[in-house]
Amino acid sequence: MIKTNTKKLAIAGVFCAVAVVGSLFSFPVFGSKCSPVQHMVNILCAVLLGPGYGVGVAFAASLIRNMLSLGSLMAFPGSMFGALVCGLVYRRTKNILGTLIGEVFGTAILGGLCAYPIAILFMGIGAADVAFYAYIIPFFISTAAGAIISALLIYSLKKANVLHNMQESLNR
Repeated sequence: MIKTNTKKLAIAGVFCAVAVVGSLFSFPVFGSKCSPVQHMVNILCAVLLGPGYGVGVAFAASLIRNMLSLGSLMAFPGSMFGALVCGLVYRRTKNILGTLIGEVFGTAILGGLCAYPIAILFMGIGAADVAFYAYIIPFFISTAAGAIISALLIYSLKKANVLHNMQESLNR
């Protein structure tokens, strides 16, 4: 039997809302809407909720952003791969710096490479019009900004001895 943690579900909903509202503060880079708040949310989900919730929040936020015309189809690979990788890294190591690097790698490299077939198949972009690695740079810019924001937030929470209490509260 799977136990549902109501606190985690509620926090995931708040994180999803933050990611959607945060997408209002996006900027275009080479045909991609960069939304650093989504990457900040991915890292916070990894540290507080775990990889499953992180991927779920990334998917839900991407879906809502697309339904509201606040994002593009690139939101899916641009958020979900980073959420998965950083969540798995944090679960395995409990290392914040490794988690930040996992988010950047997952989003920029894995998400950037997976964005290419999505652009070809679903967005009508010709294979000859874009290189297979074209989305790595814009995804890197977006995720690096989000990683910096989340690093400041997480290290502040850790220094104030609040992070551990938050994690304990969610894991009861």
